[in-house]
Amino acid sequence: MIIAVDGTAASGKGTLAKRLATTLGLAHLDTGALYRGVGYALIIEGFSTQEITPYHAENAAKNLDFSLLDKPELRTPEAGEMASIVAAIPEVRQALLDAQRQFAQSPPEGFDGAVLDGRDIGTVVLPDADVKFFVDADLAIRADRRTKELINQGHAVMLPEIQTALAARDERDMSRKQAPLKPAEDAIMIDTSDLDVEMMVKTALSHCPQ
Repeated sequence: MIIAVDGTAASGKGTLAKRLATTLGLAHLDTGALYRGVGYALIIEGFSTQEITPYHAENAAKNLDFSLLDKPELRTPEAGEMASIVAAIPEVRQALLDAQRQFAQSPPEGFDGAVLDGRDIGTVVLPDADVKFFVDADLAIRADRRTKELINQGHAVMLPEIQTALAARDERDMSRKQAPLKPAEDAIMIDTSDLDVEMMVKTALSHCPQ
């Protein structure tokens, strides 16, 4: 079984994907972490968001050190902003596309399928996925969630700044020419504005073969 989970930042899509994978015994891949990894690698190299070129971004994607994907620094606003910028570069998307499809088609040993979450899984990466979800929530609610998450991790952030950053990221993700953020035509929509984690997972599971 292959499940695609797309959605906006801080909507709960990552949490949903992990819970579905655990409940259904499937492998899980946070594809957003790949782009955050590329962005973070560029930050480590000293690049700013204004200095990124397709050449530098593609090179970082092709030589991505997967050990970076476990670093907490990937969850910072800076890494998120850089990820959104490099994700709009066609050369980066192509470099990471094969890796994502390979994971879904040949999951790690012991798994009979996979759950992938991101922004273009159901539309581009895995258009033939067995089940597709698109997760969203009101911007103010998402900003509040992300602010609390970052504060709990020890980051000094302010709610208005986070809300502005999320709105800007939504605009970049939805307006990019290649693989824009949008629901697949056959995606099941889940609005998590008024749902806790358990209700979100229960709603999604009701649409999954078990």
